[in-house]
Amino acid sequence: YKEEGVNPAGGCLPLLVQLPIFLAFYHMLAKAVELKWAGWALWIHDLAAPDPYFVLPIVMGVSQLLQQRMSPPPPDPVQRRMMQFLPIVFTAFSLGFPSGLVLYWMTNNILTIGQQMIYNSMRDKAEAEEAAALAPVKGKRGKKG
Repeated sequence: YKEEGVNPAGGCLPLLVQLPIFLAFYHMLAKAVELKWAGWALWIHDLAAPDPYFVLPIVMGVSQLLQQRMSPPPPDPVQRRMMQFLPIVFTAFSLGFPSGLVLYWMTNNILTIGQQMIYNSMRDKAEAEEAAALAPVKGKRGKKG
């Protein structure tokens, strides 16, 4: 990482920025009286209460797993193993979280997946253009006279 000038802790910055927002949502949803019985859609009749059918936590866990699979794996095997279990751990924790918080988390995951898909397609296109530029031009050989 020193050769490339990349800080290994740089990936933690987005998480540290989101942590205060996450904690503020948690406390707001847990204590806001006006959100009691504030329904969202279908089976969610109270954004301050946990999802009674665990649909949102499971969808959040699946979206987090998909988001993780789209990102490059860490080179360290221990870190890679830990990253594989994080969606399971976060899904288990989110079973008791307010539905509004899990909805926020799930929405963030889905938007990040979309962002990663756009980035990956742009990267693939740039790599294909670079490979085409480096490939020798076929059919243009000098003729002997």
